[in-house]
Amino acid sequence: MIGIEELISSFVILWAVIDPIGTVPVFIAVTKGYDEVERKRIALFSSFVALGILLFFMIVGEFLLKKVGVPLAAFQTSGGIILFLFALNMIFGDSKPEEEIQLMKKTDRETAIFPLAIPSIASPGAILAVVLLVESSNSTIKTQISTAIVVLLILFINFILMRTSNSIHKAIGNSGAIVISKVMGLILASMAANNILLGIKVFFNIK
Repeated sequence: MIGIEELISSFVILWAVIDPIGTVPVFIAVTKGYDEVERKRIALFSSFVALGILLFFMIVGEFLLKKVGVPLAAFQTSGGIILFLFALNMIFGDSKPEEEIQLMKKTDRETAIFPLAIPSIASPGAILAVVLLVESSNSTIKTQISTAIVVLLILFINFILMRTSNSIHKAIGNSGAIVISKVMGLILASMAANNILLGIKVFFNIK
């Protein structure tokens, strides 16, 4: 049975890497000029595309690892390092709104896919996180289901935030979104460091 602490941990990790608050200014910027119906369609379509991407990697992640012969400890350690670097970029580098708004070059339905679905929502960090969450619990069916539920919940919240983006942006502004992104990056960094230490402990069989 999946414990409440594990669910909360999964929620915090995925919230940090998906960063729904950081998606708000990106959504506002890329949907300028669209009417309300089109904005709703873009928000919905980007959410479904991101969900499909994350579920795909969550399901086939274990299979791919076995095929290339990568042990869990090595993947957990390397994944932790990558997540740590991702977190450092959130803390010291460009924030999500600043970085991803620069990627706006496509319009219409393509806007929902790029840059909203990927890399804004289903970011490389989010893809790696879902694989790590499943692998760290030996890929049980309950773990996959609970992780999928957490992903679905966060993407639903992300959709609601996109639909209410104008009100949220007026309340927190770009600076508020940046501050939240930095704080989530700090939380993610500590969780990534924990993954690295756990991977090293398993690999070297440290008691």
